[in-house]
Amino acid sequence: MSNESLSPNVTIIGGGPAGLFAAEILSSAGISVSVRDRMATFGRKFLMAGRGGLNITHSEPLETFLGHYGTARGFLSPAIEAFPPQALRDWCQELGQATFVGSSGRVFPQALKASPLLRAWLVRLREQGVILRTGSDWLGWDADGALRFRRRDGTEETERPDATLLALGGASWPRLGSDGGWADLLAQRGVAISPLRPANCGFQIAWSDIFKERFQGQPVKPLGLSFAGRTIRGEAMISAYGIEGGAIYALSSALRETIERAGQAELRLDFCPDRSLSDLVKRLSQPRKAQSHSTFLKKVLNLSPVAINLLRESAGTALPDDPKKLAALIQSLPLTLTGTAPIERAISTAGGIALTELDERWMIKSQPGLFAAGEMLDWEAPTGGYLLQATFASARAAALGLLDWLPQNGQSRPQI
Repeated sequence: MSNESLSPNVTIIGGGPAGLFAAEILSSAGISVSVRDRMATFGRKFLMAGRGGLNITHSEPLETFLGHYGTARGFLSPAIEAFPPQALRDWCQELGQATFVGSSGRVFPQALKASPLLRAWLVRLREQGVILRTGSDWLGWDADGALRFRRRDGTEETERPDATLLALGGASWPRLGSDGGWADLLAQRGVAISPLRPANCGFQIAWSDIFKERFQGQPVKPLGLSFAGRTIRGEAMISAYGIEGGAIYALSSALRETIERAGQAELRLDFCPDRSLSDLVKRLSQPRKAQSHSTFLKKVLNLSPVAINLLRESAGTALPDDPKKLAALIQSLPLTLTGTAPIERAISTAGGIALTELDERWMIKSQPGLFAAGEMLDWEAPTGGYLLQATFASARAAALGLLDWLPQNGQSRPQI
């Protein structure tokens, strides 16, 4: 389709939530849209997220919600305020997927999975005329500035749209489609890219062989985790390489940055987060008699075997007999983290296109007509609904920015 066509045409590269939502916004405005993805199906990482219930957003007050975006808050706030959590819930409802608020305040579809939502969504996009192309691997640009794609059969084709929107994700779970290969393509054109790093990730700990073999895959709960003045309640999971889980992910940004700077980070674990230190001391002051420490701790504090062995792993097999020292250890056990899990195992990615590279329309300043949204931008957030909310909101903002830019490129402004 040429620039003389009645309807401008846009190519979206990346078939995850950001790409599909941008396609919905643009096609509803009368734009001819094609979405290309190198995988055989769309939304693979979205479907993977749905295996855990698809935590799509959070119900907390917006001011609190926005506080989870750290240094990127100023950049993301206008987009999220324009498309807040309730708007995302309403969108799910329009697709026939009602949502509910869980006890933690997190929001889930009633189906507790992504597949019904994705199926209804793809039907809507096709009905709006969106062209969905799988098996289309983006290779960058040719010498004349046209987009290059490699088909599944190894042949190449080019496309020259009126505008392009990139929604290629980060570099976590590359087998699901987002491998971060786009970073080199953009860097070669002078776009500043912050290094891609794991976010919402696990951390390496040098477990003893016996502890690793016995307890990998086991949860630790209830649990309080403290680092850098912040305490999180939740649970963690012992893995062969170290530790992971929701409470760990909530602290992962600060832990990762400390490890990058100092080579390690000390995390503190509280195995009895609902008890005071004085209560622990009182309970541990009971006569132990002939009981082993393990039997005694299980009886008076209901500590699990994994918690008891974590105490031994950190403090040595001979736990302190003094109730005050033992209580202090139970309430603040130090764990030394020596590195992050590989980015391939991370839930999401930090780094990406530097936010200073984008103008107010979410267009890359040095690349007229090239827009970007979603996780490939340099922002991060914890799990809990914040990732998907910002992904959808950024896709909407970039799509609207693209619509606003089209008249400057000789295209008529579509009516929304």
